[in-house]
Amino acid sequence: MALPKSKPRSSSENDPGPKPRGRAKAGARAKAKPARSLYTPAEVHEIFRRFAIQRPEPMGELEHVNAFTLLVAVVLSAQATDAGVNKATRPLFKVADTPEKMLALGEEKLGNYIRTIGLWRNKAKNVIALCEALIRDHGGKVPDSREELVKLPGVGRKTANVVLNMAFGQHTMAVDTHIFRIANRIGLAPGKTPEEVERGLVRVIPDEYMRHAHHWLILHGRYVCKARKPDCPACVIADICKWPDKTADVPAPLVRIGSQGPVPGTIEETA
Repeated sequence: MALPKSKPRSSSENDPGPKPRGRAKAGARAKAKPARSLYTPAEVHEIFRRFAIQRPEPMGELEHVNAFTLLVAVVLSAQATDAGVNKATRPLFKVADTPEKMLALGEEKLGNYIRTIGLWRNKAKNVIALCEALIRDHGGKVPDSREELVKLPGVGRKTANVVLNMAFGQHTMAVDTHIFRIANRIGLAPGKTPEEVERGLVRVIPDEYMRHAHHWLILHGRYVCKARKPDCPACVIADICKWPDKTADVPAPLVRIGSQGPVPGTIEETA
């Protein structure tokens, strides 16, 4: 689930030197806007309108009972499957659903619960350190800001975005491997790094759809626009999609996106 993290190169715009040509270029790259989407605003709106019809209330597949257990589950899910994490955390969260209870469990006992998950020893250390930080710095509560979340052990930007979106309803975009692939494959928000893709998606996705956009894209990538062989015949946006290597011949819509009237093949058109 995790992607390699990359930090943008820092800008040197305040460098007073007379010939910072190389540095100026580096600064320009750091501040460069994401690559342009291949889709018009109307087309992007239609893409997410269809996702909303297909899955009105998309749910994340990591099981949790509160913001703390969600945070722990996401930390454990790095380089592991959601199904594998759920199998381990079901019994764990029954006995430790707060930082205090998890800390009382201790690293060794916690490790016994999660030893079926990859890198479990390191993850057990991170979760215990995470609990200590939550109790020490936040009164045992999960903070609702990215700045505070990424300071916690084992928590990166993607994990923070998942928690902010799912636990606090914030309009964040957590870019995992599925979202990174889709954004680049179909040209929705091209980018060389997860951060570039994140900025591009936040820029183009209509605000009314941002609450669930993260889950729509993940589920679409997991079950339809798959890595090895995308299931284009089953895709609800196949006629809009601009990927040149689609696995099925899908005709363009008879009604131009953004004009009056329903798009053929959608629920509106067939109702």
